[in-house]
Amino acid sequence: MNPLHGRILVTGGAGFIGSAIVWALNQRGYTDIVIADFLAPENKRTSSLADLDEKRKNLRPLKFAEYVEADAFRLRLAKDPLAFGRFTAIFHLGACSSTTENDAAYLDDNNLAYTRELAEWSLRHGARFIYASSAATYGDGTQGMDDKDDNLTRLHPLNLYGDSKHNFDLLAQKQGWLPRIVGVKYFNVFGPNEDHKGDMRSLVNKAYQQIQATGRVQLFKSHRPDFKDGEQMRDFLYVKDAVEMTLHFAEKAPTAGGLYNLGSGQANTWLTLTRAIFAALGREPAIDFIAMPEILRGKYQYFTQAEVGKLRATGYDRAMTPLPEAVRDYVQGYLVPRKKLGE
Repeated sequence: MNPLHGRILVTGGAGFIGSAIVWALNQRGYTDIVIADFLAPENKRTSSLADLDEKRKNLRPLKFAEYVEADAFRLRLAKDPLAFGRFTAIFHLGACSSTTENDAAYLDDNNLAYTRELAEWSLRHGARFIYASSAATYGDGTQGMDDKDDNLTRLHPLNLYGDSKHNFDLLAQKQGWLPRIVGVKYFNVFGPNEDHKGDMRSLVNKAYQQIQATGRVQLFKSHRPDFKDGEQMRDFLYVKDAVEMTLHFAEKAPTAGGLYNLGSGQANTWLTLTRAIFAALGREPAIDFIAMPEILRGKYQYFTQAEVGKLRATGYDRAMTPLPEAVRDYVQGYLVPRKKLGE
């Protein structure tokens, strides 16, 4: 059975990947969707009012049955497990995604406890549960970036955000939940609907703004001798690919379980990405290298590349969008005309 044939919950549904999930569901004809997120000013935490407005703009072109503030959603669900009806699928993307967040108690509640509550609800009520883990759980990558579930304790994230994601993965494994749920480890996702993310926006978004303002782009210098400036490497994944991979676990692999890397499977340098941005704008590259802030130097990933064989083994056979093509679609289709998904 396709779990999407029923009521769907998307937490973080006004955010970046969450709103893209709703957009992709709409493209398939699904609209019986409940969205939980934080949009009220009193819940903005570190988001500015302008960023909250960008999240609201993400929702305007989308079709869904109900929006509810995430804290109210949690309270209502705790009091009445069927307060919102019976969900057949839950995409839990609502979390603090800031890699510089230093409030451990906040992360424990928002990223760990909230995920546990929804996982327990899903297992109790027979809903398909797909949640966002993170490539940040791999730390500096010295322990590899494969997505086998058998030895999670080998991983050592570099920040509290990564810890919060890793701690739920460990909990799910300890509880024996992983065979029945799916945790997706997103690598460096970029694309439309990320304008609200502040410092957590992708380089494509930031670089476009820099080019508009100054005609140039700033990149961090390397502070390791084995990587030249700009040749630090990341696995960049277009958001349209990310949502197809995520929905795959409800549509075509509804019985798959465990942790899965979601990436392009190909590492590219920051220079390659930046040159693709200039090319999409029809301009010659103009790049300056600046010192990396001290606070980031010990927590910086110099190389990430998703092992995607496990994803492929579930039957996911779509081609990954080539990086230059993805950048061009994003820049020319969304950044230049200032459009959101669905507009």
